[in-house]
Amino acid sequence: MDLFYEIHGEGQPLVMLHGGGTDMRDWTLLAPLLSRHFKVVTVDARGCGKSPAPTEPSNYIEDVLSLLNHLNIEQVTLVGNSIGGQIATEFSLSYPERVQNLILLSPALSGFVHSTDLIEVLQRVQAAVPDVVKMTELTLASPFYTISNKSPQRGLMVEMTEHNIKKMFEWATPKSIWPKPPAIERLDQLQVRTLFILGTHDFADCFRIADHFRAVPNIHFVEIQGGDHKINLTHSEEVYKNIVTFLEA
Repeated sequence: MDLFYEIHGEGQPLVMLHGGGTDMRDWTLLAPLLSRHFKVVTVDARGCGKSPAPTEPSNYIEDVLSLLNHLNIEQVTLVGNSIGGQIATEFSLSYPERVQNLILLSPALSGFVHSTDLIEVLQRVQAAVPDVVKMTELTLASPFYTISNKSPQRGLMVEMTEHNIKKMFEWATPKSIWPKPPAIERLDQLQVRTLFILGTHDFADCFRIADHFRAVPNIHFVEIQGGDHKINLTHSEEVYKNIVTFLEA
């Protein structure tokens, strides 16, 4: 196992998958709360944090499988934010026998067509290459972070984003491998018990993604008042309580 991970707590295993442009520090506030009740595994995705840069197209689904096998975890609760939520969803569709519960915090969704607003943000960030400071500033000024970018957690967000943008320059390729057809076409096949948590101030695309997830047969939705795309950082206590309530039900 070449991915960097940490384990805290004991009990039912939870594997936490962070969002894009971040690393396991995304869970700095939430993981310690959850480790009171569960065995919490935080991991740096390939090319992020302390994990190695990809030398070929990344297969995040198989990386999760390798991690579970390495840790001898037969069944897991997956917790994912943003792209981490997309990975968790795809893994649950590919390996449903390995997933006991699925917890999604403002997840991305493969096959979803994003708005021109988001595409323009990404184009502005791309145009700022290789200025890491400018790229970070433009990333955090996006509609995803209207609340968290002004919160006490902004410093951590800047630190993570700068670190992981620099790390991306080490990648041999930005390409990644995803199952076909995309998850958006298979959500009605997702049999795992699912909790979907979304901040009321998240970007509009995320609400459209939530609408697609209504096709999941066994799903429960929770809205976090005043939260944006980083409810794991700004509303960790509230997210924690909702997760524990869901898992203990």
